[in-house]
Amino acid sequence: MMNLLDSEAAGRRMHSFAAELYPLCRSITGDGVRFSLQRIAQDIPLAVSEVTSGSDVFDWTVPDEWNVRTAWIKDSSGREVVNFLNHNLHLVGYSQSVHQTMGLAEMKNHLFSLPDQPDLIPYRTSYYKKTWGFCLPHSQLVGLQEGDYEVFIDSQLVKGSLTYGECFIQGESDDEVIISCHTCHPSLANDNLSGIVVGVELAKFLASVPRRLSYRFLFAPATIGSIVWLAKHQSSLNKIKHGLVLTCVGDSAPMTYKRTRHGDSVIDRATEHVLKTSGSEFRIVDFHPYGYDERQFGSPGINLPVGCLMRSIHGTFPEYHTSADNLDFIRPAYLAESFTRMVDVIQVLEENATYVNMKPQCEPRLGKYGLYGAGGGQRAGQFDELALLWVLNQSDGSSDLLAIAERAGMAFEKIHQAALALEKAGLLQREPRSI
Repeated sequence: MMNLLDSEAAGRRMHSFAAELYPLCRSITGDGVRFSLQRIAQDIPLAVSEVTSGSDVFDWTVPDEWNVRTAWIKDSSGREVVNFLNHNLHLVGYSQSVHQTMGLAEMKNHLFSLPDQPDLIPYRTSYYKKTWGFCLPHSQLVGLQEGDYEVFIDSQLVKGSLTYGECFIQGESDDEVIISCHTCHPSLANDNLSGIVVGVELAKFLASVPRRLSYRFLFAPATIGSIVWLAKHQSSLNKIKHGLVLTCVGDSAPMTYKRTRHGDSVIDRATEHVLKTSGSEFRIVDFHPYGYDERQFGSPGINLPVGCLMRSIHGTFPEYHTSADNLDFIRPAYLAESFTRMVDVIQVLEENATYVNMKPQCEPRLGKYGLYGAGGGQRAGQFDELALLWVLNQSDGSSDLLAIAERAGMAFEKIHQAALALEKAGLLQREPRSI
């Protein structure tokens, strides 16, 4: 797989794609999500589903659909103070329609800013409480003069639907890997778009190479989107063997992996092994029931092995949920590295297997099988001698290649290549594929 990658070009494509999606006003419902999915569908095959407002999904109800045309504040002289069309974050998500004239004190009850980051616009939403509001830099808020202000929001909150998209790539097996990306954040480049563009690039790549496993890419609004999808697919969830949520993968922080609910599933082991052998800084954090949709996939009644791959952790970087999380905050090189690590993880999932040593009584004489050179020692440039010995020693049917790589402290691919060589020589027999 890796030989087919041009990660630098992929990084440029992903950043360019993020720039296309950045201006769209996405929320948990509405046309911004639909437009985003339509653009994604130009690159990968996408099945789009609409789930009607009011539908019951476990303990939740699909909310009304929200769309906004325009929103602004003007002072008594008619001068524009804030305009939603200049930046999506200026309007509190799910704000209801309003057209009123009011004094500054009353209006301030509906204004939000960040006093400790006075030049940034915060991101705020009110999905399940009917209200309205605007967000603006604190430096602008404190400069507002007493007087009357005209407030106008032209929005619509009606019975509609929630929209999500799926890209399914069939493999030799019906066993699935699910990759989930949330689609509900407007104009936030790292915490939203980075996961989407890496997911799309990964889907394009996987569709172009042979694969054992099947892959399902889910593009849905956070929390309510995954809850809806899980409720609608209960009968087929047993096909999902591994999963990852992709988010915040475009900034300069080290790669970070949040474990699944169980903490020792194959996806945990594979991702941690890839990061440990990548040669780059990384972080591993334990599962906790807060964050992104890994907590829905990992809820007790669903119990799927889904971890979360990110760089910066949500809520821990100053740009988080502000206008500073823009296209300058993410970089092609970091998107490319995140994409490459994803391919590395998938390669482990694809190639992992369990073998049985066919000559288990002491070490076989490897020279007989063409695995040692005539002068003693392995054939130059082909197989790592220690990897051969590790695979032979540990292949008793109880340890998969990933476990051998972990115990040996060697990169998975070295162990995998050794296993292939030993299998070709008749010294190993592959057990039936297991996840």
